[in-house]
Amino acid sequence: MIKNYFKTAWRSLWKHRVVSFINIGGLAVGMAAAVLIFMWVQNEFNFDGYHPNADNIYRIKNHLSIDKRTTWIWENSSYRMGEETSRQIPEVEKVTRIRPLNYAPTYFKIKGEFFPEKDVALIDSSWFDVFDYEFVSGGPEAFNSEPFSLILTESKAKKYFGNKEAVGQIIHIDTLDYKVQGVIKDIPANSSFTFDVLAPIASRRANPKEKENEMQWGNFYYITFLKLNPHSNTKKVAKKIETITAKARETNNLAISLTPLKDLHFESGLQNTALRQGNKRAITVFGALGVFLLVIACINYVNITTARASLRAKEVSIKKIVGAGRGTLFMQFVAESMVISLFALIFTVIIISASLPWFNNFTGRNFTLDPGNISLLVVVLGTLFFAVVLNSIYPALLLSSFKPLNTFRGISVLKLNDATLRKALVVVQFSFSILLIVGVITIYRQMSFIRSQNPGYNRSQVLSFGLPFRRFFRTITDEQRASTTQSIKNDLKALNMVTNVSLMAMSSIQNNDGQSSGGLDWDGREKDFDPAMAYFQVDADYMKIVNMKLKEGRWFDEGRKFDRKNAILNEAAVKELNLHKPYIGQRLVSRGDTGQVIGVVKDFNFKSLHEKIGPAIIKLDDYYSTDYLIQVAPGKQAEAIKGIQKIWDKYCPGDPFNYTFLDQEFDNMYKEDAKVSGLMSVFAIVAVIISCLGLFGLAAFTAEQRGKEIGIRKVLGASVSGIVTLLSKDFIYLVLISLVLASPLAWWLMNKWLQNFAYRAELQWWMFAMAGIIAIVIAFFTISFQAIKAAVVNPVKRLRSE
Repeated sequence: MIKNYFKTAWRSLWKHRVVSFINIGGLAVGMAAAVLIFMWVQNEFNFDGYHPNADNIYRIKNHLSIDKRTTWIWENSSYRMGEETSRQIPEVEKVTRIRPLNYAPTYFKIKGEFFPEKDVALIDSSWFDVFDYEFVSGGPEAFNSEPFSLILTESKAKKYFGNKEAVGQIIHIDTLDYKVQGVIKDIPANSSFTFDVLAPIASRRANPKEKENEMQWGNFYYITFLKLNPHSNTKKVAKKIETITAKARETNNLAISLTPLKDLHFESGLQNTALRQGNKRAITVFGALGVFLLVIACINYVNITTARASLRAKEVSIKKIVGAGRGTLFMQFVAESMVISLFALIFTVIIISASLPWFNNFTGRNFTLDPGNISLLVVVLGTLFFAVVLNSIYPALLLSSFKPLNTFRGISVLKLNDATLRKALVVVQFSFSILLIVGVITIYRQMSFIRSQNPGYNRSQVLSFGLPFRRFFRTITDEQRASTTQSIKNDLKALNMVTNVSLMAMSSIQNNDGQSSGGLDWDGREKDFDPAMAYFQVDADYMKIVNMKLKEGRWFDEGRKFDRKNAILNEAAVKELNLHKPYIGQRLVSRGDTGQVIGVVKDFNFKSLHEKIGPAIIKLDDYYSTDYLIQVAPGKQAEAIKGIQKIWDKYCPGDPFNYTFLDQEFDNMYKEDAKVSGLMSVFAIVAVIISCLGLFGLAAFTAEQRGKEIGIRKVLGASVSGIVTLLSKDFIYLVLISLVLASPLAWWLMNKWLQNFAYRAELQWWMFAMAGIIAIVIAFFTISFQAIKAAVVNPVKRLRSE
C-alpha cells in the first residue's frame, strides 16, 4: 500500500513537472537557509555542554565596587583566590585556572621563521581533570611535569610539522625553547575555549619576579573555574570565597558570584572577556528568521497545490467512486508532499555543502556536513519533518474532501475561504520579505553612518606598532629603554615618507580598555568617589597626528618640565569630575602626580559607537612608552613600511615586525555588525526568491484559469499592457497590504536593534517606502513574465482550446 502511494505520487509529480520544480526549488532554498541557521542556533545554545561534568563547573565572577556609583564586573581572579578556595572550602572538588594571552600575538620561531599566534593560553596542572580533551598523541602527564611544554591542536600541529610527529618538536618563544608534549583534537565549534596552543602556568611562574607579582591578591590575571560537589549551594560557596578574600585583602569592596559553565557564552555585563561570547538577542532573531524562511517556503507548496486543486477534482472523484476512502486519499497527498520534500532535501544538502565555507566565514565557526554528527542529523531531520507537516496537512485535507457529485455537476470544488487563505499566505510571505528588506536598509544605513562619523581624531594614513615587551622590559634598564625609544623615534622622523611620529604607552587610540580608578583627587571631590578613567600616556607630538580639537587651554609642551605632572581632560571627564569653570588651572592629582588641568579636548570615540564616550585623561609620559603612532605621506604607504621595517631590523633584529593602520582597526570594531548585515542581506534575498517562486506559480495558474477571459478581451481589442495590468493588479494589492502590515513590526524591531548603538542614524519614512517599492517592482516583474506570456497567445487558439 505504502509503495503504491509513492508510485502514484511520483507519477503525479512527473506529470506536473513545472509545478513540481517550483515546489522543490522553493522548498530546497528555504530548507537550506533554515538548516544553516538552525545549525548555528543549536550550536550557540549548547555551548560547553559536551564536558562530562559541565553541570558542576562554575567560573568565579568578581564584582569590584569602585565607588558608590561604579561597579566593575570581571571574569578574572587573583591566583591566591583559587589557591585559598581549594584549601578552605570542602564543597570544591577541583580548582583550575586559565590565563588567555590572546590580547596580543605570541610569536613562534620554528626553523628560523616567525609565526604569530593569538589563540594561546596558560593553564594549570588540574585543567585536564576538570575539562574534557581528546589527546591524539602525548598526554597531560609530561605536559604537567615540564614547565616549558606545549599542547597543540591537530590543525596547529599539521600547520607547523605537516605529517611528522609533533610530540617532541621544539618551538622557540621569546628566549626559551618549548617542547610539544601533546596533540589534542581540534576545539569543538561550541566551546568557549578557542585556544589552539596551551602552555603551563608554571612556565610564567618560573620567573621569580612574575611569581612574586602573581601572588599579590590585587592582581587579577586568571580566569578561575571550580568543579563543585553535586548539589552544592553555589551562593554559599560564593559567600565563603567572599569572606576569605575580604580577610586577605583587608577590604570588603569585592563581591563574588559563580557563573555556570553553560551560561558563559551569553553572559553580559563584564568589563571585557577573553572567551568566545555570543549575542543571545541576535541568535534568537536568526532562529526566528530560520523558522519564517521555512514557513514561507512551505507556503509556496500549500498555495500552488490548493490553487490547482480544481484540476485534480475529477481524479479524486473517480477514486472515491471506485471505493477509495478519504483516509487513503489523504495518505496519497501526504506521500506526494513527502516525495517533494525528499527531493528538496537532496538539493538542500547540495546547497548547504556549497554555502558552508561562506557561512563559516560569517559566523566564525567551523561547521561540517558530517553524517556522524548527531546534532546535525537532528537539525536536518527536524527541518524535514517540519516541512512535511506544514506542506501536507491542509492540502491533503482539502483535496481528500472533494465530493464526486459536485465535481461532475460542475460545481466549484474551491470555496471563497480557500482563495482568501491563499491571499493571506501571500501577504505573510511578502510581509516577511519586506521586513527583511527594511532590516537590510537600516543596518546598511547605520554602518554608513558609523563610517561617516568624525570620531574626534584623525585616523587616515596613520599606522601603529609596538616594540617587543621581552626585549624592552626584561633585558634592559629603564634609562636604556627611554634612550633607545627616543633614538628609534628620531630615525623614524628622518624618513622622508613619514610626516609625524609619536611615542605613546598604547598601540592604538581605538578600543582603549585601559581604564583604572583610584589615585585621583581634585578640589570639590566627594568623599569615596573614585571615578574610572581611560588613561592616554602620550608625548607632545601626539596632537600633530591625531589632530584632536582643543576646546580650552593648550597642549603639552616638552619644554615645560612641569607638564609631566599636568593633565588634559576630555569633555566627559570634566562632567564626570563635576568641575566648575574655569577648568584650566584647577588642581588635579593623577597617578601620584600633583599638577593642573592645562587643557580640555572635545570628546572623541576611543571605543566603538556602541558605547557612549567615557571620561579620559591624557598625560605627558613617554618614559615607559614603547608604542609608536606614525603618520604616513599620502600614497607612500608601501615605501614607509619598507623604511620602518629597516629601522625595526636595526633595533629589534630577529623579532617579527607587526603593524596596523588605524582605519583598519576602526573597521575591525564593527566586524560583528558587518557580519549581521551580510547575513541579513543574504537571507532577505532568499526570502524574496522564495516568495517570487510562489508568486510565479500562482501567476501561471491564474493565467491558465483565465485563458478564455483573456482570449475574449483580446478579440474585443484589449492590449498586452491591459492584460498585464489585469493579471497583475490583484497581486500588487497583496504586496501593498504586506507593506502596511510589515512596517510597524519592522519599525519596532529595527528601533530595538539601533538601541545597541549610543550614536545612531534615525529611522526614516523613506526606508519603508523604498522596501515597498523594491517588493512591488520585484513582484511586478515576476508576474509580468506569465502575464505577457498569456497576453501574446493567439486568442483564436485560446478560444478553440476552450
